[in-house]
Amino acid sequence: MRARFLDGIPLLLALTLGACAQMQPRGTGDLGVVIERESGRVQIVENSGRTSLGIVDGLGDLSHASVVYSRDARYAYVFGRDGGLTKVDLLMRTIVKRVMQAGNSIGGAISQDGTLVAAQNYTPGGVKVFRADTLELVADIPATYGPNRERAKVVGLADAPGNRFVFSLFEAGEIWIADLTDPARPKVDKLTNVGRQPYDGFITPDGRYYLAGLFGDDGLALVDLWHTERGATRILDGYGKGEEKLPVYKMPHLRGWAIAGDTAYLPAIGRHEVLVVDTRHWHEVGRVAVAGQPVFAIARPDGRQVWVNFAFPDNGKVQVIDTETRRVMRTLEPGHAILHLEFTPRGEAVWISARDDDRVLVYDTATLAQIAALPVDGPSGIFFTSRAGRVGF
Repeated sequence: MRARFLDGIPLLLALTLGACAQMQPRGTGDLGVVIERESGRVQIVENSGRTSLGIVDGLGDLSHASVVYSRDARYAYVFGRDGGLTKVDLLMRTIVKRVMQAGNSIGGAISQDGTLVAAQNYTPGGVKVFRADTLELVADIPATYGPNRERAKVVGLADAPGNRFVFSLFEAGEIWIADLTDPARPKVDKLTNVGRQPYDGFITPDGRYYLAGLFGDDGLALVDLWHTERGATRILDGYGKGEEKLPVYKMPHLRGWAIAGDTAYLPAIGRHEVLVVDTRHWHEVGRVAVAGQPVFAIARPDGRQVWVNFAFPDNGKVQVIDTETRRVMRTLEPGHAILHLEFTPRGEAVWISARDDDRVLVYDTATLAQIAALPVDGPSGIFFTSRAGRVGF
């Protein structure tokens, strides 16, 4: 018996060494995921050499997908539109586990300590919370409201300090703060009457303020997470007052990317403008006229530039705003159907997805010149692992 056991060791060793030769050890700090919108795949890329490392298939409907990362930046949690939540190992380029947790879902978040992953759902409306290691369901928070106990779509889900998740209820006009310190018994603080149809939200990089954009009102709802007992405050109230709102072809997105120093750059709904807001007092301090209806306004990590993409019919353009002058310094036309932008961790380059060209383009943020292009099948969201160490990402 012993001889047979020893005889098997060389074969086992050879198989192990062969696997290692194919998958060299490496860090994850410069890795990222690009969503292939139509094919249900993600492409794993590295931003130092600007190359693709491989593809992971079988992730379902990724027509509106988002990604968060484990604390060690090895695992990506991909939230699909079909309610699928998939844990992907970036180093092995494999699916670790996949669960179908809802009927219609548009995103999620990971807790401050990295132990919990939360998914925001349209159908049925609510938030489900899972263990990050096993994807075992640990909490189900239905977004019920009103006397008839209807379900609202959940949007704007973000992580907050203290293992809390903050999210908005679209139909209810409410913002909820769920404390998951004890996942078996979540405590939910419900802020009501925050405004009509909150459609997205973000948390400032310091984790203190949560802002929800209001689709049904000209304005935003602001919550100070240090003093939730104060409820939500309306800011930028009536920013479009007296002017006709244009048809909205694509909902703008808010996220913490738009914070540059002491100012926030926020896409205005139904307008060809980016609003400039002083984050110390949350007052409007300016507006930047742009080429179309902005979807994303994303700040370079040093805050010197804000890059903006647009809804149809201007979705082939990207504009670069100089935050010192608050003016558009350059208009680029990288391709057709520009869906997403992501800066490298230190901001020397930005990656741009051109869906209809099946390419991801890389631009130098100093010269504004294109420096690389990668073939990707219908790319949309681009997510680098640098998000793993940031609040609200």
